[in-house]
Amino acid sequence: MSQATVNSHGAVAATSAAETVDADLLQLVTFVVGAEEFAIPILSVHEINRMMEITRVPHSPPFVEGVINLRGRIVPVVDLRKRFGLPKTERDSNNRIVVVEVASRVIGFTVDRVNEVLRIAPNIVEPAPAMISGVDTEFVQGVGKLDDRLLILLDMDKLFGQSELAAMERATAA
Repeated sequence: MSQATVNSHGAVAATSAAETVDADLLQLVTFVVGAEEFAIPILSVHEINRMMEITRVPHSPPFVEGVINLRGRIVPVVDLRKRFGLPKTERDSNNRIVVVEVASRVIGFTVDRVNEVLRIAPNIVEPAPAMISGVDTEFVQGVGKLDDRLLILLDMDKLFGQSELAAMERATAA
């Protein structure tokens, strides 16, 4: 059985489906919000959908864009631009809704574009600097350096804390 190799930048060299990847590698879904590229663990991602109609819910927190009906399940959708304090932009064909599980709750969040699935070595991830392009580092687990790219690894549990999760639950119950 062959093993994937990790280059000097921590990225996995070309692998085929038949190759076994080292269990220590982080598997991440990468996406763009504003000018930054973010990443979250692939295991927290349920699915990635094209933009669909989002129903606004009265009295929901400002960062909650609304809810979607996902095969009969009502899922709250968070606008990551609002959550990060970034200006609103017009939606286009690249926008996606990433559906994740956080604290046993299913949540969607809008992103400008989904890039790829990456496997990186944990040793290329460094602690978050004090400030990252206006994004509150409270939400950041670390920063990964790949060639000329910086990946901001989000901490999903901190991005959606207990008070935010409770507010989203109220929004879906409305």
